[in-house]
Amino acid sequence: MVLQEEKDKKNALQFIKKGVEPQLEILKQILVDGTPQQKMYADAMPKQYSMLYNASHIILPFFKSNSGVMKPSSVSSLNPLSSIWCVIENIFLASTAEGLACSMRIPVGDEGLNVAKAVGAPDDYLMPCYIGLGYPADDKTVVEQVEFIAGQKIHRRKW
Repeated sequence: MVLQEEKDKKNALQFIKKGVEPQLEILKQILVDGTPQQKMYADAMPKQYSMLYNASHIILPFFKSNSGVMKPSSVSSLNPLSSIWCVIENIFLASTAEGLACSMRIPVGDEGLNVAKAVGAPDDYLMPCYIGLGYPADDKTVVEQVEFIAGQKIHRRKW
């Protein structure tokens, strides 16, 4: 599902603020002076609503769930979940290749189910994340990059 209109965005994003508040308390206490990854997280978390709302498009990727996706009994029970995450990755890769910016939020608690109901998705469909898509903001935060050599991250024969 792709949303562009203000009223549709507000409807889909109305449940975010409830999930963000507890997380912001954690950020205030531990992440601001952390690693580059923690600093990026601390910068992005308070902006989750605005990054999505201000994006020109919001993509709500849904997948048809099966009874085992949340409590898998076999690897094949996870096929719908793994497939949607491949789709999400490809959206990010294609968007980046076109010079667009993406933001993402994973719903917390019943947030995803509430969004699904608000936008009229069928009961057997789940939403793994929200994707904001648009051109990068002029005042975007430049994230510190950590450089490494692949050999530093690859473990051969033992950890």
